[in-house]
Amino acid sequence: MLKRIAAAVIGLGAVGGIGFLAYAWYPAIAPIPRPAASSFSADAISRGAIVANGGYCAECHTRVDGTPGPELAGDFKMATPFGDIFSSNITPDEQWGIGNWSLAAFKRAMNKGIARDGSQLYPAFPFDHFTKVNDQDVSDLYAYLMTRPAIHLKPRDNTVPFPINIRLIGQGFWKLLFFTPGRYQNDPKHDAQWNRGAYLAEGNEHCGACHTPRNLLGAEKMSKVYDGAVIDGWIAPPLNDHNPTPVVWTEDELFQYLRFGVAPLHGSAAGPMSPVPHRFLSKIPEEDVRAIAHYYADVDKAAQRSGGDQTAIARAMHMSGINLTGPLTQDPDARLYQAACGACHYNSGPNPVLGRPELALNNALWLDEPNNLYQVMLHGITAEEGQDHISMPSFYSGLSDHDMARIAAYLRRTRTTLPPWTDLEKKAASARATLEAPPITASH
Repeated sequence: MLKRIAAAVIGLGAVGGIGFLAYAWYPAIAPIPRPAASSFSADAISRGAIVANGGYCAECHTRVDGTPGPELAGDFKMATPFGDIFSSNITPDEQWGIGNWSLAAFKRAMNKGIARDGSQLYPAFPFDHFTKVNDQDVSDLYAYLMTRPAIHLKPRDNTVPFPINIRLIGQGFWKLLFFTPGRYQNDPKHDAQWNRGAYLAEGNEHCGACHTPRNLLGAEKMSKVYDGAVIDGWIAPPLNDHNPTPVVWTEDELFQYLRFGVAPLHGSAAGPMSPVPHRFLSKIPEEDVRAIAHYYADVDKAAQRSGGDQTAIARAMHMSGINLTGPLTQDPDARLYQAACGACHYNSGPNPVLGRPELALNNALWLDEPNNLYQVMLHGITAEEGQDHISMPSFYSGLSDHDMARIAAYLRRTRTTLPPWTDLEKKAASARATLEAPPITASH
């Protein structure tokens, strides 16, 4: 009897193993000679440029550490809990890039996460979002990439350890657990603008890759979509109704932020988010940015939640004034803030002045941790990022960890209604330690 049971278990295991290999293994697609640039229409290339900008391709496929690399030649370092992963070269170089990839091979990579040689791609490449991109957009993106300059550059080797680096097994199981391929399907309950925004946001723009927390295996938690996550020491805040700011992200605020990098009631895009409006979404059709804003205004339930905005603005403006002219100016922390920050963050009217962010309304003070406040203090905001070329200098050298902790504690207790942050000086030191050198930013 035991022998029969053992034989049955072994047999089932063998069948399961064969089934898994059938699921995870893909054949190589034969290489092709590099297509001539003239084989692609000008319209396809132009549309492909829009897709490339919408998907921020150059952001993750261009080296920035050490000596900056050529655009789209890869070697961008992504530090993950599983080791460092370096992005691939997606220029039409035939040895190290995708010059010998056919359109079929490129589509398979985008929609299924499979390289031309049949190997499984790591989900650092967000194929779980790109699977939703339609064939026309993928084809146009291919035309655009194949007409860029070919860069002969080999990205560095990944440092993913054994056995995760056995992609057939590791990535095959990951996909079995977390990946559902398929193109975006319109939701008939919503209008065309909403569906266009959802198609872009969930697919090519892959917003959830940064704004959705991940589980221990690096997959997005589908039960917490758009709940926010930590990215490179910054917090990508929630995009849903869990966003804690006292003034709701309305469709207009979202559009201003995504198109121009500054929302009048929320401040400037900074850190990993900064390139999104400034380098990329500013180059795609305005109606597409409006569609994305329309979609996220629905996701965050802006219409239902914005009734208290005017009260929140009035409170913020009152606190901004009283804390710089009232009795709290005797507080040494208030004086430190006034000396370092008050000149640029003071508002006295009924509404914040554009280019003079009111911190009482800013996400950075309302998040669970002070990451973003500290990162902006240390990095500053360059003239290219700020509104109308207004910059914020880096306080990397001007403020100690103790000073930063005092300002953070002061702002949290006077500009919000939330409990105080803890271990502020320790967290300031930790944020500073992530910077290899003092940043260089433009002066006022």
